[in-house]
Formats: sequence, structure tokens, C-alpha cells
Amino acid sequence: MIWFLRVLFSVVLASMLWVTTWASLHCGLFAISAAVYGHPWFVAAMADAYWGFVTFFVWVCWKERAVTACVLWFVAIILLGNIAMASYMLRELIRAEPGAGLDTVFL
Repeated sequence: MIWFLRVLFSVVLASMLWVTTWASLHCGLFAISAAVYGHPWFVAAMADAYWGFVTFFVWVCWKERAVTACVLWFVAIILLGNIAMASYMLRELIRAEPGAGLDTVFL
């Protein structure tokens, strides 16, 4: 299962880096029309994403325990979203000993 999760989060990281680069090359983040920012579904999608980031961050802080690490991961997660989250998961999955169970990663 750890092998599968390593592949999954590698795909998440690679695809998020690709789509973010692609979007950045087409237009700047702040060049988006004001109509988009105020659209109810844009607001709902952003609220959903950021509450998900906060939820993941709470788990990261529970695991990390060091205030400095929590602050740095908070900044990374809020600014980079799933790029930071996939990076954190890959770090934890790579640290797992061969043959270890998922409890070593999640707990």
C-alpha cells in the first residue's frame, strides 16, 4: 500500500506542477476577470479547497509537534495547496521503513 501511495502522490505532485506551470504560462493569476472571483461556484470551490488545506494542516501539526515546522508547513500549504500536501505525503512515505504499515505514516 505504501508503494501505491508513493505513486499516487508522485502523480498528484507532477500533475499539479504541470497544470500550475501551464496556467501560469497562459495568464497571470491576478489577470483573471473580476467576474470569475465573484462567481458563487468559484467562491464555493475556494472555500472547499482552503478548508481542506486547513484540515490537512491540523493533521500535519499533530504529527510534527515542532512549532517552526507547523508554521513553515502552514505557509507552504496555504500558498501551494496540493503541491505542498503531496510533497509532505511523499516525505512521510519515503521515510517509512520497507514493509512498514500505514500506521507508521499516518500516526
